[in-house]
Formats: sequence, structure tokens, C-alpha cells
Amino acid sequence: MNVIWILPSLLLYFFGCAFSGNVSSRPAVVNIGAIFSFDSTVGRVAKIAIEEAVKDVNSNSSVLHGTKLLVKMQNSNCSGFVGMVGALEFMQTDTVAVIGPQSSVVAHVISHVANELQVPLLSFAATDPTLSSLQFPFFVRTTQSDFYQMTAIAEIVDYYAWREVIVIFLDDDFGRYGLAALDDSLAARRCKVSYKVGIPPGPGISRADIMDILVKVALMEPRVIVLHAYPAAGFMVFSVAHYLGMMADGYVWIATDWLSSVLDTSSPLPSETMDTIQGVLVLRQHTPDSERKRAFSSRWNKLTGGSLGLNAYALYAYDTVWLIAHAIDSFFEQGGIISFSNDSKLRSAEGGNLHLEAMSIFDGGMLLLKNILQSDFVGLTGHIKFSPDRSLILPAYDVINVIGTGFRRLGYWSNYSGLSIMPPETLYSRPSNRSRSNQKLYSVIWPGETVKKPRGWVFPNNGKQLKIGVPNRVSYREFVSQVQGTNFFKGFCIDVFTAAVNLLPYAVPYQFISYGDGHKNPSYTDLVNLIATGGFDGVVGDIAIVTNRTKIVDFTQPYAASGLVVLAPFRKLNTGAWAFLRPFSAPMWGVTAAFFLVIGVVVWVLEHRINDEFRGPPMKQLMTILWFSLSTLFFAHRENTVSTLGRVVLIMWLFVVLIINSSYTANLTSILTVQQLYSPIKGIETLKESNEPIGYQVGSYAEHYLEEIGIAKSRLIALGSPEEYATAIQRGPKKGGVAAVVDELPYVELFLSSQCKFRIVGQEFTKSGWGFAFPRDSPLAVDLSTAILTLSENGDLQRIHDKWLIRSACSSDNTEIESDRLHLKSFAGLFLLCGTACFIALFIYFLQIMHKFRHAAPPESVSDGPGSSHSRRLKTLFSLMDEKEDPSKRETNKRRKMERSYSEDSKDSELRRNPNS
Repeated sequence: MNVIWILPSLLLYFFGCAFSGNVSSRPAVVNIGAIFSFDSTVGRVAKIAIEEAVKDVNSNSSVLHGTKLLVKMQNSNCSGFVGMVGALEFMQTDTVAVIGPQSSVVAHVISHVANELQVPLLSFAATDPTLSSLQFPFFVRTTQSDFYQMTAIAEIVDYYAWREVIVIFLDDDFGRYGLAALDDSLAARRCKVSYKVGIPPGPGISRADIMDILVKVALMEPRVIVLHAYPAAGFMVFSVAHYLGMMADGYVWIATDWLSSVLDTSSPLPSETMDTIQGVLVLRQHTPDSERKRAFSSRWNKLTGGSLGLNAYALYAYDTVWLIAHAIDSFFEQGGIISFSNDSKLRSAEGGNLHLEAMSIFDGGMLLLKNILQSDFVGLTGHIKFSPDRSLILPAYDVINVIGTGFRRLGYWSNYSGLSIMPPETLYSRPSNRSRSNQKLYSVIWPGETVKKPRGWVFPNNGKQLKIGVPNRVSYREFVSQVQGTNFFKGFCIDVFTAAVNLLPYAVPYQFISYGDGHKNPSYTDLVNLIATGGFDGVVGDIAIVTNRTKIVDFTQPYAASGLVVLAPFRKLNTGAWAFLRPFSAPMWGVTAAFFLVIGVVVWVLEHRINDEFRGPPMKQLMTILWFSLSTLFFAHRENTVSTLGRVVLIMWLFVVLIINSSYTANLTSILTVQQLYSPIKGIETLKESNEPIGYQVGSYAEHYLEEIGIAKSRLIALGSPEEYATAIQRGPKKGGVAAVVDELPYVELFLSSQCKFRIVGQEFTKSGWGFAFPRDSPLAVDLSTAILTLSENGDLQRIHDKWLIRSACSSDNTEIESDRLHLKSFAGLFLLCGTACFIALFIYFLQIMHKFRHAAPPESVSDGPGSSHSRRLKTLFSLMDEKEDPSKRETNKRRKMERSYSEDSKDSELRRNPNS
């Protein structure tokens, strides 16, 4: 019995020891440090939020199971040195984690201390995107990185189709690295930061310094300004901008979340401050609406008495405390023990009065950091969970617009779905859709109290005119030419540019500058290159949009179609006496004739035994075959087919003859009635295969293109005018000319309007157009493209074209009459064949009559005189010609032939019956 009682007692003892050991592993108090600036906009609310979070954690026994958090706060005053000193003091008091710092500048300094002593550093306000886990493994950002904020700004800029922005930033780590992130995000969307100016950090910045900065900004073309600063400097910028008139119509101001923090914390701001920020777009870190958030907001109002508003950074500070509490609880559950060891590096350092040896390494730092990064719970700011790159998941921002005494929310931006008017949390359950049509925001009231979207750029009011280069052409002056003795230009291209500029909703000061020596056409490639080097602000003229030029400049919408074509001489093909043979080639004639004979023979074979019309003497059968086959050409065959096979063959052959006859008729009609033109050159391929010289226009890109496709430069001859075109082509390669000219279509069309001896041969082998050239990303190119489209749609572009480029074309009336009228020479061959057949037939007939005349002429009488003898002979000849052949003789001859044939057939039959007879 005693043994039975002793065993349970021992079990209870061991369990009790184990339980007491687990409890003893959790200390009564865990020290946490907090470093931030108490008197800043973020610091004031963060201090209250951290204190309330500590109270809530310590009052909740289910989190740390009796262990209390003790948070010691240090005021960094946004100073890296003060923050570092505070961090060192924390490391002397067995601190396991530090909340903060608030400033990105301070975070860069303290993170080195945290890395050395392995103490996790959790910042709820340091947004610098360069604070990476690779460089600072113990730094954990518990708010959103500025990388996402700058991505949101870039998508807003792209959404409103702006291409250039000006950035005013605080010139420290916070501002510089934020600017770098914005620059990268804009570049990914083909936008750019055209001008950036830094505000010196620290309290020494004066209003005069800001004035100097904004005066420079006002002279720039872009009117989209991003302000990334701290509140003190930011409000000073807005005040000076308002004084300079830079908060008026046409300007766009985008402020980062520093402004939304102030609006949330200190609203309403003084009226004079609100007047300076009307129409500004602001980003604010998005925190989903929830019951817990509303309850905390109500509690916040009671705590502060309404003197301080609740901003997003206060919510992140509150959740940071809970994040540490959950991580420490998991740390203890995994058997972690809070212990510290001396740092050998610090012990060997001569610290003097700094007492560096008092600082020690947190032995459980790695385990606690791991638990922090594996946290997964729902806080006031939403789902608290870290992605593999140690960023909070599902980053999102509110887009707000400052209006009146407050602000209005325009929509949201999230890294998941971009810009939308629906809260991001409602979109997470749907497939991601970042298409441009799905990006939406509510309408904005812009600076100047206008709802019309600002253009985003203007010509600065500094009296400077755009320098527009214009080619000084010596040929084809209808397109562009300089008025003799003046600085004015005229022509088709000039009128199009002037009309497009007049459609712009703003004035464009410009001056035309001639380019070229006036003796030959300038190189257009060199002219375009001057834009990239800053020599010209644009180029207006007949500038072809080609690949190598688009790499260095931007072109407007093409205002004229263009492309390279081949201009070559031609000659008219006369029909001639034997034109009727041209519809078919020689093989076609041969095969057709052969098939006529083949069909005649086949039908004769199939009909010979059963059809009397295909029987008879060999000569007759041969003539029957020839007559039957040839008569089918006109569907006039006399003989009837009896056999089924013969009829099938005949039907198929008649169908073939019908098709051949129709095709021949159509082709012959075209040959005889349509003007036929011929050129030995068929297109660019013919020129490539030959070795003959090729002409091109001086200054044209045709030279470079022809070299690119493999034509030797030695074959290319530069021609300067339409007259040189005509002369060179007429001479031909053998007389020092060219085989053809390769030039752009508009020039060739204008040339052909007065030169009727040449034609375009082949197809247009490049597709291009003419446009006006401007520097890369020039907004003027975009606006002028819209104006050119308007000119095209309302018909003005065609009217300008007709004014300059319509010329009296070559008279083709006589040519058309000649081609429609048929001449004797076109049918001379047919008449010759028919006449020859008639002559031969009459000649044979005459021979037959003469043969009969010899046998029928009576002997000459002596008494008859020579005159009477000739008379009788003529009468005899004419009587023979006029005599009707006796049908009975023909029938008798036919009967004899049939009897002879019948007799022969009877003999054959008798022999077959009696071979021995």
C-alpha cells in the first residue's frame, strides 16, 4: 500500500518540477526599447499608441502568460547621433528588441548597432526602400516601404498621361532614396524625372532658399511636381508656391504621405495653410476598415480629447507592439531563454568613459527575429504578415484630394490591382487585372479650382522661342522652301505645321531656322541629329520617319504617307499584225492543236464501227477526223455521235473548248483595247540582281536603305532635281545615266504629274510617313499628333495637299482614244491568213477547171479564124465554170463505191466462213 501511494506522489512531484521550471523560464518582465522623435507629427501619436498597446498586451494574460512588457522610450529628435546614443543605452539594460526609429536617417545608423548586438529593430515609420534585409538583417520594417508609394505615384502620372515630372525632395537618405525609387518606377512606364532639386535638411532652411528653388522650377516646362519632404519644409514649399502663383490652373502637385499624416493628425489646419494646398493630390497608407479599428478610434478620441487625430503611423506603431508580444510568446514556447553574452570586439575596444563593455549580445536574437518574420495575425492595420523580402504583404494606399477645409478620397492604389475606386480588400478575392481600362479614379479638383485635367507641361514664360530647323531645299520646293531674301518659309509641310500649331490650346513661340547651303538638298539625317545634340528644339519639313531616326528623336503622327518606290522608263506595246496569237503562249497553242487531233481520233475510234458517217475511204475518214475536231471549236460539227462513250468524250471536250474560247476572247479583247506598257525593270528585286547604276535624291534616306539591302555604293548616283531624274533615266546606263531612280512616293508622284515618259514599277517596298521631329519624350510631339489627326478628320489636311501638290497631269485622253480604237494593223495577220486560204482554194479550183477544159475543148477548125477560135475557147471555159455538176453522176459514183465496198465486205465474210474455198 505504501508503494502504491509513493508512486503517484513521485509523479506529481516530477510534473510539478517541470511546470515550475517552465514558468521560471518566462521572466516577469521583458525590456523593450523605443526610439523616435516625440515632438514630430508621427512621434506624438506613436507615443500614445505604443503606450496603449503595452497596456493592452500586459492586461491580456493569453499573450505572454503573465510576463509583462516594459517599454523604455528615447527621444531621438530626428538625429542620427542622438538615436545611436539611445540605442547604446538600451543595449546596456538587457533589451531584447527596439521599436523605431521613426527617421530613415536614424535607422541607417542604429541598424549597424542592431546587427552587431543581434537585437531586432522594428521600425513603424522608416520608409527608405534601401533599408534592405541583406545589409541590415536585424532591421524589420513594420510599415510600407516608399518603393510602393513611389510606384503608386508613377501609376498616377501614367494614368493621367503625363510624361515628365519635377521632384522636390529633402536631401537626405529619406529623400534621395525615395527619389531613386520614383525615378525607376517612372522609367518603367516610359516617364521620367526631368528636373530634381533637393531641400537642405535641418532647421536652417529659410523661405528665401525655397524661393530660389521654386523660381527655377517655374522656368521649367513640366508642371507636374512631386513633393517628398518633412512637414515643416513641405508646408514652406506650398506657402512659397502659392505666393509665386504656382498653385494656379495648369499646375499639378503630388505630395507623399507626410501631408496625409498631418491632415489626419492636426485637422482642421489653419485656413491660411489650407489655402496653400488646395487641389493637391496626396497618398495615405491604406488600412482596411474593421470593427477593431473603429473601436480603437473611438477610444483614441477619448484619450486625446480630440486634440490629436489618428493617422496610419499610429496604427502601425500599435500593431508593432503586438507583433513583438506574439513573437516573444512564440520565443518562450520554443524554449527560448533571455540571456546575453559579452561581445569580444567591444571588450577589446578602449571605450574610455563610454563603457562599451557593458553592452552585450542577445543570445536569442536570431530565434526572436525568426518568430517576428513568421508572425501571422490581424491587427488594426489589417493582416500582419511578411513576404519573403521582409515587406508587409498587400501594400496599398489611399489617393486623396485636398478640397476646402478637408480632403476627399479619389480611390485606392494597391500593388495587386493598381488604381481603383473599390477598396483593395474587396479585390483580393478576384483575379488581378491591371489593364489600363480597369484603372479608375474619381474626378479631381485641381489647383485653380478646375476639374479639367492639366496638360502637365507648358512653355515657360521666359521669352525663349523654340528653334525649329527647316531644310533649305533646292528641288521639289512645293514641299518646303525658303522665301528668297527673307527668313520665311512656305510649302506643304510648313502649312501643315502652322495649321496644327493653331489647333493647340496654348501658344507656341517658335522661329524657323534654315538648314542647308541652298545649292543642294541637305542631309536629313544630320538635320535630325541636331535635335539630339541640342542644336534645334524641333525639325519641320518632309522628314521621313525611319528606324535610325526614331532611336534619337520622337516624331509626330505622320501627316503624309511615304515609302520608297522605283521610277523607271517604259514603252508602249503595239498590237501588231500577229497580235491574235499573243493570248496563248507557244506551248498552249501546241497542246491545244494536239488535243484537237487527239479528240478527233478518239471519237473516230469510238464511232467507226457503228456510225456510217465515220466510215468510207481512208482519205475521207482522215478529212472527217480533221473536220470534226476543228469544227468543235465553233460548235459546228456536222457528224453525229452515236455511242455513249463518244458522247461523253465529246461533252467533256466541248466544255474544254468553251473555256478555251472564252479565255482567248477575253485576253484578245484586253490586248486590242487596253494600252499595254512595258518596262524591263519589274521592281527593286530587278535592280538588286542587275549591276546597273541607280539614282537617288540628294539628302534622302534612300541611299542608306539601298546599301542596307546589299546594293553596292558604287552603283548609287546622287541626283539633285527632277530634271536630273529625267535626263539620267532617258540616257540609260549605257550613256552614263541610270537604269531607274529610287525615291520616296510623294516626290515621285509630283514628278510624274509633269513627266509622262516614266512610271512607277513594282510595289512600294517600304512603308513610312512624314512627321515633325522633336526631342525624346517631348509633350509637344504628342499634342501636335492630336492636332494632325484633327486636320485629317476635318479635311484641312487634304485641302492643304491639293493647294500645293495638285498639278496638271499628263493628258491621257488621246492615249485612251487610241487604245480603245482598233486599227487595221491589229488584224492584218488574220486577213492575210484568210486571203491566203482563199487564194489557194481558188488556185486549186482553177487547176481542176483547166483539167476539164483540156479534155472538153473541141478540135480547132481550119476555116475558123483566130478570133473565132479564142472566142469559142473562152465560151467553153465559162460554160465549164458555170455548168452544174450532174447529181446522178455523183450518186452513181457513190453507189459504185458502196457496191465495191459491199463486195469486198462479202468476200471477207465468205472467207471467214469457208477458209478452204
